[in-house]
Amino acid sequence: MVLSQAVEDYLKAIYTLETENKGASTTKIANSLDVSSASATNMVKRLGKMGLVDYQSYKGARLTDSGKKIALEIIRHHRLLELYLLEVMGYSWDEVHDEAEKLEHHISERFEDKIAQLLDDPTHDPHGDPIPTKDGLMPEMDAEPLIEGEAEQEYIVSRVKDQDPELLRYLEKVGLLPGIKVKIKEKAPFDGPVTVLVENDEQVIGNDVARNIFVAEI
Repeated sequence: MVLSQAVEDYLKAIYTLETENKGASTTKIANSLDVSSASATNMVKRLGKMGLVDYQSYKGARLTDSGKKIALEIIRHHRLLELYLLEVMGYSWDEVHDEAEKLEHHISERFEDKIAQLLDDPTHDPHGDPIPTKDGLMPEMDAEPLIEGEAEQEYIVSRVKDQDPELLRYLEKVGLLPGIKVKIKEKAPFDGPVTVLVENDEQVIGNDVARNIFVAEI
């Protein structure tokens, strides 16, 4: 089945909303893709006719097995490309997302296999997101937002959710990168900031930022 870039973008967006936001309403889909609600509704209905989503008015969309397989394939392309751009092409980690967005729809399965082979079959992209397997399986992640961590507990940064380049540059500057050890020193009440030790360097992280940094216990 030859699919348009728009169809693939919708499937990827629905997968992300299903897994991270507990459901993909047409309003959430529209916001995610920066389109009108009417456009999102029309496309979701079209995807339903194609057998790629199950859609019910007022309940939103859910990917069918076929739709999920395609979404995971595009996500695999994207995350392999991010790592390739970083490690081989010399891009910085705040640049790779936008470039991968442009390329993910246009590489062949052979090219995907070559990238995976060149990178020694990686399991995670530069931001710590798991890379779906060739068989279409998404590895599970045992991680929680930094904001939900316990004071005086040590963690390892496993993933940075937000793709905003300015934020990524800031996190790189303060050393909050996947694989780095952190220790929560203090959590201010009433949605206040989180004070952490990053390699023994104290940093104060805003609440919104801390929600986008995922950590795992050591």
